[in-house]
Amino acid sequence: MAGLAFAVLILWTSSTGRDFLNFAKEAVRETKKVVWPTRREATQITGIVFAFVLVMAIFLWGTDKTLEFLLYDVILGIRK
Repeated sequence: MAGLAFAVLILWTSSTGRDFLNFAKEAVRETKKVVWPTRREATQITGIVFAFVLVMAIFLWGTDKTLEFLLYDVILGIRK
């Protein structure tokens, strides 16, 4: 407990500690200014992200299979 009290004392009296406390107060003040999305907006954004990931996954899978076919079947003539 004495070590904790000593640490708090140093925090309050040192310039670095006061700078940190001011930074922490300003950080809390800034977080209160943030405009958080509504539940509907968050759901819509999440849906858009999932749709984009699905489309990209299908595109990359198709590209991979096309290149695999071209490389192994057409160019090299190796059948699996």
